[in-house]
Amino acid sequence: MRLNIIKIITIISITLFIVACGKTKNEIEPAAKQGLEQSMQEAQQVVEKERKETGTSQYKKGDSIPKELVCMVNDAFMGTEQLLVEFEGKQYYGCCEMCKARIPEDKTVRVALDPYTLKEVDKAEAYIVMIGNKGEVAYFANEDNYKKFLAEGK
Repeated sequence: MRLNIIKIITIISITLFIVACGKTKNEIEPAAKQGLEQSMQEAQQVVEKERKETGTSQYKKGDSIPKELVCMVNDAFMGTEQLLVEFEGKQYYGCCEMCKARIPEDKTVRVALDPYTLKEVDKAEAYIVMIGNKGEVAYFANEDNYKKFLAEGK
């Protein structure tokens, strides 16, 4: 009896595998895209919730922000210490498990353009400044670049 159940489960598993493999790329991609969009919406909800709960009262527009209080994936001041992600000897921060997974896999979330020089800067090494009233941040290569940016009124 037990052997028959194992055979049935095996047959069902093989059948499901064959059916799944028979799907085209065009049938699989929309489902994957939908799952990614849902994950991004959930991450954005986490960001908004933390902003509402913590506020940005301690820091204001123009202030330098400690790296550990910034979600480097969403480029947002969060007001509380974020999840540490160590990658290639550097420390990055994210607000959720999706961010933690994305940081080592996606270089575009580890770098930004310095608004003064328009050159790429590593977020782990950047001078981070709050640029908006809702916690938006910018990454400068150093404090001098930020001061020059302000002085030139860019």
